[in-house]
Amino acid sequence: MQYNFAKLYCTHLPYTSAGKRMEQDTRTATVMEAVKRKIASRLLQPGEKLPSIRGFAATMRVSPSTVVTAYDRLAAEGIIYARRGSGFYVADAARPFSVADVGPQLDREIDPFWVSRQSLDAGPDVLKPGCGWLPADWMPSEAMQRGLRALARTGGGHLFDYGETRGALNLRHLLARQFSEEGLEVNPGQVLLTPSGTQAIDLICRFFLRPGDTVLVDDPCYFNFQALLKAHRVEVAGVSFTRSGPDTELFEEALTRHKPKLYITNSGLHNPTGATISPQVAHKVLNLVTAHGLVVIEDDIFGSFAPEPLPSLAVLDGLECVIRIGSFSKTLSASVRCGYITARTDWIEALVDLQVATNFGGPGPVASDLVYGVLSDGSYRKHMEALRVRLAKKRREVADRLERLGITPWLSPRGGFYLWCSLPDGRDAATIARSALRRNVVLAPGNVFSVSQTMTGFLRFNVSQMGARQVYDVLESAMKPAGG
Repeated sequence: MQYNFAKLYCTHLPYTSAGKRMEQDTRTATVMEAVKRKIASRLLQPGEKLPSIRGFAATMRVSPSTVVTAYDRLAAEGIIYARRGSGFYVADAARPFSVADVGPQLDREIDPFWVSRQSLDAGPDVLKPGCGWLPADWMPSEAMQRGLRALARTGGGHLFDYGETRGALNLRHLLARQFSEEGLEVNPGQVLLTPSGTQAIDLICRFFLRPGDTVLVDDPCYFNFQALLKAHRVEVAGVSFTRSGPDTELFEEALTRHKPKLYITNSGLHNPTGATISPQVAHKVLNLVTAHGLVVIEDDIFGSFAPEPLPSLAVLDGLECVIRIGSFSKTLSASVRCGYITARTDWIEALVDLQVATNFGGPGPVASDLVYGVLSDGSYRKHMEALRVRLAKKRREVADRLERLGITPWLSPRGGFYLWCSLPDGRDAATIARSALRRNVVLAPGNVFSVSQTMTGFLRFNVSQMGARQVYDVLESAMKPAGG
């Protein structure tokens, strides 16, 4: 069957001062739109062959190269596919091409995926005081841009090569020196770079866990710990987290009762509470994990936000039972994915093989070279010092404004950008979060962090994302009693 595409869609495109490249892109887009509309209107059916490149070029009054580019882009989108030596065909399950934004998923169950899905998928008009990252204008953009320019000038294989199995040696040396400054003596061979902090934990879970094992986490804890463990099909047990760390009596009871293989925690600037483990609790926890043969994953992603060195399980343990992981997504960029694992040499050796099997090496040279360049830049230390001061001021400001609404911080953190707050009069955080989402504000209700589901009266706030007055207006409205 032949279709008169030209009659319906052919457009004579004027030459503009933007040049041939813009004109070519416009012509390509016009060809793509013509094909999409025919598929959407069912004039081209799944499995049906598209017009030949030369024939369609004549019909659309464009060059054959324009049609080739358009077909290649449509194939990349999964709308059509190529058969070698035969041509292009409509894909069996062609996707819709123009759909309205689905908007916030108000009916989604509030589970450990809730905040992640709402925050990551939010449009530019959505405010995100429930998310877990700093705004772009708080990040070291000038240092990142200098690093990118330096990478672009060097050229060479780092733009195309796989990452080394352990990750770049220069960055591992730098991290080892930083750890030594805080009393954690390691060599670069004990540092394994990973594509992200989350993938660092995933790698360790693959190494130590089997389906049906039990993992101990704090209650509350970072919600993605629970999401990741669910993917590994293991049981999750929670232990109550206090202002000075996990409740040691309940911790010991959980070890005896559940016999967990791993304990995952943020011991310094805990997520979501902002609490810091005390030296006494840290020593008690380490004695217990040693006695029970438990392995600890200490996520140190917020360590750089502390104004002074904080108690660290990894430092106190010397990496006998504790594995430290972290990344640079909070301090440099969430877009440049690079994390690390610091552990015993024998564990690192096994994790290297696992990383090759699951990721074919560590983070790519572009990411690791960029991170190394910025971390070794003299401006980075100043950036972090300024950021800690800015966050301290913002925590006080946000705490004052929330308290006027009856929302009370559980404690005053020693650093970081979270405030863990209790709601008044039995208010339900999930209800408030749903109400706020309808007005384009993403909040983090307490139960997404809780294994026991006992945090209905808490919300976690990211103070760096609390600049807009709309956030407080939405909170004030949501806090009013029904009918009030």
